[in-house]
Amino acid sequence: MTGAAWPSAGPAVVTGTTRPQPRHSVVTGPAWPIAALLVGYPVWWALGFGGLSVILLAVPMAVILWRRRPIRVPRGFGLWLLLLAGYALSALMLSEMPPDTYGDFGAGRLIGYGMRLALYVSVLVVVLYLGNLTERELPQLRLVRMLGALFVTTVAGGLLGVLAPDFSFTSPVERLLPDWIGGNPFVQNLIHPTAAQTQKVLGYASPRPEAPFEWANAWGSNMSVLLIWFVVGWWVYGGRLRRALAVVLLGLAAVPIVYSLNRGLWIGLGLAALYLVVRVGGRTRTAVCAAAATGALVFALSPLSALVAQRLDNPHSNDIRAFTVSATIRAATHSPVIGFGNTRNAMGNHRTITTGKTPWCTGCGHPPLGSDGQLWLLIITQGFTGAVLYVAFFAGAIRRHWADRSPIGLAGVLVMGLVLLYMFVYDGLVTPLILYLVSFALLWRNSP
Repeated sequence: MTGAAWPSAGPAVVTGTTRPQPRHSVVTGPAWPIAALLVGYPVWWALGFGGLSVILLAVPMAVILWRRRPIRVPRGFGLWLLLLAGYALSALMLSEMPPDTYGDFGAGRLIGYGMRLALYVSVLVVVLYLGNLTERELPQLRLVRMLGALFVTTVAGGLLGVLAPDFSFTSPVERLLPDWIGGNPFVQNLIHPTAAQTQKVLGYASPRPEAPFEWANAWGSNMSVLLIWFVVGWWVYGGRLRRALAVVLLGLAAVPIVYSLNRGLWIGLGLAALYLVVRVGGRTRTAVCAAAATGALVFALSPLSALVAQRLDNPHSNDIRAFTVSATIRAATHSPVIGFGNTRNAMGNHRTITTGKTPWCTGCGHPPLGSDGQLWLLIITQGFTGAVLYVAFFAGAIRRHWADRSPIGLAGVLVMGLVLLYMFVYDGLVTPLILYLVSFALLWRNSP
């Protein structure tokens, strides 16, 4: 495909009024819930809400939207409504158990189902809210830079995970919740702030940054998406000072990116660079190639390269993923249309058919089905129908906005592509899905 030069014009203006109006403050204007979600995310994390903050903030967004009727909706809106309807219908199967799985139908399963349903609804409210704010109420560039602010938070959290991996604390939310809710493993990951996950990825215990998100893999997915918007806001549309700071921050980000041992993140960043080389042209393509070559050289000469090589020599998670994916697909064939509403635990694991840890088998366990990627999670919770709707939603966004060669258009399409890549290896819930849908809204707002 013939590349086009990177446009220098600003983001497209979303017009919603015929008379000039003063720009609104993100604190007092209608964009405050978005600023609270993205810029204020570290506070939510420290309080113990984390990604669940989107459920709280979706309430005032929905109220404001209702008062602003009629509400504009994006193309592809119907696909997400069908996805929601299918998930609601899947509740009929919550008490069912597919073969080779186990577990009791109790509060834990209902809590997980309810949280996922609330999140699916909340992120849709966020999309509608962003799409119905005018350019004066929330300029595109300001929204991009809000994502850039969250990128800075993510870099700080990643460095915390590298330098102080044992850092954690009991959040206020965790103190207030009863044990039967707060003790649920899914809930615990969301409400208990920790700097890193310690795993034996390299054959010995090593920390993987996760602050300020819920899992190390969520950190990796979010880092790549936020890095893209950070580059747009701080480099493409940045002055000399912003660009200088961007170089420093990107250099700092390389440390937790490598220490995350996150192959999906590494592959995603590599494909992002290739995407830019293909889709941009002229001096921009030359600059991208030069930056990539310089970065690769500096990395190869740094101590970080040895860690990457060590990670690639230890693909221990491949067997785990193969087991859970195959078990997920087998279980889903027993309810292929609407799934089972929530995950189930597999009998045994990739090493043994025993069920649970014992003194002689500490590696035995019960991997949740659908835990190795959003695609597999959808297949077990909503059947193959849900997976098809999810893919169609994001693939449709790529098709509709492919011709948009503005920086925001190119970046948004890239994120939509990463969504389809990451669904094989990363769960979308909780925070990744928020960023996926905010990126979708940026593309929608950028349409003429």
